[in-house]
Amino acid sequence: MAKQFNQKIKLMKLYEILKQNTDENNPMSTYEIISKLYEEGINVERKTVYEDIKTLNENGYEVMTSREKTNKYYVADRNFSVAELRILLDSVQAASFITPKKTSEMVDKIADLAGSKKAELLKQNIVKFDTTKHSNEMIYYNVDSINEAIEKNKLLSFRYFDYDVKLNKLYRRNGEKYKVSPVALIFTNDNYYLVTFSEKYTNFVHYRVDRMDQVQVEKEDVSEKATTKREQMPKYKNKIFDMYNGKNKVAQFIADNTLVDSVIDQFGENLVMHDKKDGTFSFKANVTMSPTFFAWLASFGSKLKIVGDDELIQKYKEFLQEAINNVD
Repeated sequence: MAKQFNQKIKLMKLYEILKQNTDENNPMSTYEIISKLYEEGINVERKTVYEDIKTLNENGYEVMTSREKTNKYYVADRNFSVAELRILLDSVQAASFITPKKTSEMVDKIADLAGSKKAELLKQNIVKFDTTKHSNEMIYYNVDSINEAIEKNKLLSFRYFDYDVKLNKLYRRNGEKYKVSPVALIFTNDNYYLVTFSEKYTNFVHYRVDRMDQVQVEKEDVSEKATTKREQMPKYKNKIFDMYNGKNKVAQFIADNTLVDSVIDQFGENLVMHDKKDGTFSFKANVTMSPTFFAWLASFGSKLKIVGDDELIQKYKEFLQEAINNVD
């Protein structure tokens, strides 16, 4: 009975073997295919392999033929190229929100997408990143629940916590659950943030996903206003610094020409810059008036200046003075 069952799944196993073990540089001979199928408990003859490969091709499962002394076969179509998988592997290892355990699991899964021939090569060339990893394993399930709530336009509830010096969780609101209107997930500065719309403040409020637990999709629908706010996400992400809320401003800057790359990294390639012909350029950008914005600004010293906004300049001076006062 077992052999009869295996015969029924022969075509599926044949394609699986070719997909996992071959590519244009590593074709498989008919004898090798027969041996692999035998390991799966499936006995076939050479003629049967030819017929089965023809059947796969006729039904849209492309199997290529390498014509040598004896024909060899391979599947060339991969969902990702090796270069693309390399980028995914590096991203997973560098991301701090992915726990060490999940990093190891995801590295194996991503490498296996390349097929067995290249999976080992990918794993051998893994770069070790000096990244501090989070420990909250629930983040993956949190992301899944958040996406579900956004897709279904449902409210989302969760408990939110901080850590004390002994790494104990300190729940805000004495552990009472938040109930929010989810708008989007944003990944910035190595962390995932849930962006929500607050009816009370008629503004966006955000939460770090790795600080959430007991995340649950509620039955109630979000408001229509919260749904329409999703269209503002690209602008919101460009103007906010390190996910700090604050007063929104259109700021005008004068920057040294050596800062062009840094400014583009922060505000995007659609930014309009004007060459002042004196080694500097000017530009305007949407920003959120917050400590992290001022810290970013201060990191460039005299090479980057705010002009034309008395309130923003005064707040920046107060930030700098406070920092000076904290120096012993």
